[in-house]
Amino acid sequence: MKLTGFADEAARDWPGQIKATQELGWEWISARGVGGTNLHDLEEAEFESVCGQLEDAGLRVAEFGSLIGSWAKSIHSDFALTLAEIERCIPRMQRLGVEIVRVMSYGQEPWGADQEEAERFRRLREIVRRFQDAGLVAAHENCMNYGGFSPAHTLRLLEEVPGLQLIFDTGNPVFQRDRSRPVGQDGQPPWQDAWRFWESVREQVVHVHLKDCRYPQPGQTEPEYVFPGEGDACVAAILRDLRARQYQGFLAIEPHVATVFHLPAEEVDWDQCYRSYLEYGRALEALLEKVERDSP
Repeated sequence: MKLTGFADEAARDWPGQIKATQELGWEWISARGVGGTNLHDLEEAEFESVCGQLEDAGLRVAEFGSLIGSWAKSIHSDFALTLAEIERCIPRMQRLGVEIVRVMSYGQEPWGADQEEAERFRRLREIVRRFQDAGLVAAHENCMNYGGFSPAHTLRLLEEVPGLQLIFDTGNPVFQRDRSRPVGQDGQPPWQDAWRFWESVREQVVHVHLKDCRYPQPGQTEPEYVFPGEGDACVAAILRDLRARQYQGFLAIEPHVATVFHLPAEEVDWDQCYRSYLEYGRALEALLEKVERDSP
């Protein structure tokens, strides 16, 4: 397994992200944003600077963390905006030499509302086709989007969208309700089970995002983010399974321990973020060593 991470959780600026990656001794970085702007939205000169600094540092990009179909975008948004993102994304992926782009299935509509499944499938087919035509892989992440409703919803996407691959995020199931299951006495479906989700989709997973957290407390929607192996995301069990299955792909840390990626930058202590990012990467390395020692 190869280690990488969303270093925009360590620093907003690109030199800081490179420095954090180098301090961990890693050769790969998961590229998402610089200064709060996604790579496919950077001005050309700034993007070229990013590429030059990567080359000077001897680092490579493991994935392109796009905002295409993201959880923050409605399925009712103008599809032309998505197509424009794709057109900007493809040449930048090619410039960086990265094969996998993270996409999503648009934001979740309120409970009981029409989820516009047919439109989601139509859009994702076109998204996948355009990346495939360029020799690239579009991989869906189980975030706060249609495919993140449950493993059954993710599998439905795979049936409806030929060529779509999967990115599995270990922590995302912990703070989402399983909309494939009945509503309980509290009027809501149960929380998702990370291991059940993983078992259901693992055959199609080409890339793994790693974070850990504990189920939200009553009345809360946000979980408590913790170091790998300390939460309810079944991280150690998933790592053991990945090892047993001889997974050769990436593990990309997305800690959220010091900050949640969705928060405004002015609310973030970036010195703390940097330190916690390094601590998180080292904690993952230690957990992987333990998994290796304990495995038959």
